[in-house]
Amino acid sequence: MSSSTDRRNVAVGPRNEGAAVKGFTQKAHVSNPCLNDSLEGDVQAFLIDEDQLHTFDDLTKVNPVTPTTVLKCLQARYSLKVFYTNAGCTLVALNPFQPVPDLYSVDVMREYHYATQPQEFKPHIFIVAEEAYRNVQGQLEPVNQSLVVSGESGAGKTWTSRCLMKYYATVAASSPAAWSQDTVERIERRVLDSNPLMEAFGNACTLRNNNSSRFGKYIQLQLDRGQLLVGASVQTYLLEKTRVACQPANERNFHIFYQMMKGATEEQRKDWKLPHNQCFAWLPKCEKQIEEDSFHETVQAMVHLGINEERQRQIFRILVGILQLGNVSFCSSANESQPCDLDEHSEDFLQRAAELLGVPSEELQTRLRVRTLKAGKQNVLKPCSQAECGVRRDCLAKVIYGQLFEWLVMFINSCICADKSKWCNFIGVLDVYGFECFHINNLEQLCINYANEKLQQHFVAHYLRAQQEEYVSEGLEWSFVKYEDNQSCLELLEGNPISVFSLLNEESRLNRASDSKMLRVRLEKELGCNGNIVWDKFSKVPHFIVTHYAGKVSYQIEGMVEKNKDPVPPELIGLLQKSDNLLLHEIFIDKETEIPNNKGLSKVTVVSKFKNSLENLMKVLLTTAPHYTRCIKPNSDCMPLTFSKEEVILQLEACGIVETIHISAAGFPIRISFKSFLQRYGLITKYSTSGRLHVDSDANSTIILQQEVERLLGAVLQHVSCDERRSLVHRGRTKVFLTQPMLDLLEDLRKKIMCRCAFTIQCCWLQYQWRRRLARRQSATLIQAAVRSWLVRKRIQRWNRAATLIQNAWKKWKALLKSLAESELDDAMDLVEEDTPALKPVVGQRGSVQLSSFQEPVPVCGWPMGLALASAPSITVSLTATGFQKMISVMTSLNLPSRRGVYKVETNQYKQGLASIRAQPRGSVKLHYQRSPLLYADMQPDLKSDVTGFNEILLEKTL
Repeated sequence: MSSSTDRRNVAVGPRNEGAAVKGFTQKAHVSNPCLNDSLEGDVQAFLIDEDQLHTFDDLTKVNPVTPTTVLKCLQARYSLKVFYTNAGCTLVALNPFQPVPDLYSVDVMREYHYATQPQEFKPHIFIVAEEAYRNVQGQLEPVNQSLVVSGESGAGKTWTSRCLMKYYATVAASSPAAWSQDTVERIERRVLDSNPLMEAFGNACTLRNNNSSRFGKYIQLQLDRGQLLVGASVQTYLLEKTRVACQPANERNFHIFYQMMKGATEEQRKDWKLPHNQCFAWLPKCEKQIEEDSFHETVQAMVHLGINEERQRQIFRILVGILQLGNVSFCSSANESQPCDLDEHSEDFLQRAAELLGVPSEELQTRLRVRTLKAGKQNVLKPCSQAECGVRRDCLAKVIYGQLFEWLVMFINSCICADKSKWCNFIGVLDVYGFECFHINNLEQLCINYANEKLQQHFVAHYLRAQQEEYVSEGLEWSFVKYEDNQSCLELLEGNPISVFSLLNEESRLNRASDSKMLRVRLEKELGCNGNIVWDKFSKVPHFIVTHYAGKVSYQIEGMVEKNKDPVPPELIGLLQKSDNLLLHEIFIDKETEIPNNKGLSKVTVVSKFKNSLENLMKVLLTTAPHYTRCIKPNSDCMPLTFSKEEVILQLEACGIVETIHISAAGFPIRISFKSFLQRYGLITKYSTSGRLHVDSDANSTIILQQEVERLLGAVLQHVSCDERRSLVHRGRTKVFLTQPMLDLLEDLRKKIMCRCAFTIQCCWLQYQWRRRLARRQSATLIQAAVRSWLVRKRIQRWNRAATLIQNAWKKWKALLKSLAESELDDAMDLVEEDTPALKPVVGQRGSVQLSSFQEPVPVCGWPMGLALASAPSITVSLTATGFQKMISVMTSLNLPSRRGVYKVETNQYKQGLASIRAQPRGSVKLHYQRSPLLYADMQPDLKSDVTGFNEILLEKTL
């Protein structure tokens, strides 16, 4: 980057410090033969203790504020590995060019997120992120936020944007709801994975930066009402697609090509027809190893975003087809009427490219060497020269890569963008290419530097100019701080009716070959009066020099018109529309081929398209609350912890850091209208009518609001002197202007009052809850006592009914048994009336009987004694058996031992059980078999033991 030798002197001086500072600034600019030699003396003249410079977290505390003192402070902090410093409303970030442990960890993110006052911590990019996050639904009303990250190439803008996205994905995606945790994690992962994917396809290694963004992007992180991350959207600007086919000296192509060459598997190489030893003309510096050459990380990002394996295969085949196309070269034909010939090795490369792109090889060769001209209603084929064939080949590669990149951005948006009904606010992160100045600068650098001019103008208009104008309109005592305004440079580039862009577009729309010398003459004629454009009269190359806010840049006119036209032959588009590669066919099937009309006007130019998209971006930024981060590149060689004073001070002067510090130090960065101020802080003085006041054009209402504001400020600052009050707060005509310490004081007082109110509410609520619980407990006790007494009564009644039922059943059962016994047993009177068979004299004899005298066993028929005794004593035992018969019956009933074969008892009582006697025994006994209590008697007692139980009773009563 070249420095500006005719930069205007910066005159700064709010209030009473203007003269001294102005004089020193002029001295620094006029006498600056060697910056390193003059720094020590200049700083020593104003600073008492240089050893304490590193302690200044905010450059507004440096006294005096000059480029030299600011530079010395930044150098002291950088030497101690402190890379962030506040500069009023702006954060200055120095690139360390090396990993810093625990500087961007998740624990550090949560520490800043959960801090009550993050501003009390050391300066960090996370403080800016947290401030924007809290301001989305902050003090007064929800406002969309924008984080503008600026700086030259290699200053660390891409890394800073990556840290901001990681911060919001961490703190804004933590949902306590278990049901939504999977959704939140998926959104967080997709938002973060969109970054490495876009960097792989849109970033490249340049002379100044190993990971230089070759496109601009504005990422909107979408938040719901609970400030949770629900989605995101990406808007891109001006991809440098010319890098695909033409790489500057000592620079590389886009990262994705090198990632594929180094990380592809054998199976993928076979599918891509890519041998290991093949070299490509469009892949210079392939041996260089950088951190971004991670093919696995890119593939994982594709998987997380939902790009399946087949779609990945189609993407990689297209990319390898582009590389194969770059190896195709042409040689002039002997006959000018015939198309150019292919180089000796180009046929194989062309065959591979056609196969990978899914188009016929012969047709691809024809479209590259022959162009179609429209003559009336007929098409005329005309062979192309060798140079034209190369241009058509490069054009084909650029249009394929450009459309593939646009499709990728659209796919990412479809994956991560939430429905409009699900989000209400957003935080935008702007990461654009830095200011560039190379040995040869063309249309790409002109557009890139134009974008940086627009962002610088946005900063100037929003902060440096707008704030000071508002101070004056509100009646503040203010001395204007002069600043470098780049409005004249913007008028040169985009002004109406005549500007660089308008002349360039006019030349591009003419259907004729471009003439760089003629365009230079016209630029000098139309814009010669503008002081921001000059020409080197001794240079033979057509060019023009523009004085940008960051320095002078010389732009080469040769080839600029052709790049602005960005012509795409329609026959090449038609060929791609018939591709067998489904992705390539899908990309180009809906692409309209724009052919110049009869008047010679072609499609929209690159400059006009970029200008319109940039104006839309500016409209979005103007509707948001901006937060600025200025990334500074400490040295041009990207060496770790190396501080180049000349390099840094040029960047500080270019971006207006010193002027920003002056305005922030002497001004009031916080501005709140009277009504909003009273609504938020009126409770400090118990102002109860602020909510019912309405700010309108009525003078009385404005006067009332002013009086209330004065009353509130007097109550807060009653012990502060008038001079100190002027430095903390100022009441304007319609707004209150506050410094950050005053805002912190008001917030602390408001928080204390709200804490007391909350404590009172909590006490009342707890008392109400205690009384409510006591009443509920008493009611529950009464209900429980009533229920228990009712249950006891019910249980006793149930017991009484059960006892009555049992008693009645028992009585009925007992009566039934008695009636059954009376009806079943034979009455003694019946036994007397019936004839009793005569017994043998021997059997009926009482006393002992000699059974051995009987030749045959004596049959004994007797009454079963067990049944008779079971009915005792109500039934009188009446037996016909006497003497020996009675004894034998007892023995038989009880199964007592006897001599076998001596007698025979015809009864089966002890075998089957006897219930009752149905009739008087006459010769034999008839039995009725039913269950009876006799079944429970021991009918065969153990002979070795004494006779017990019911058998003992029978034996006693019988014998």
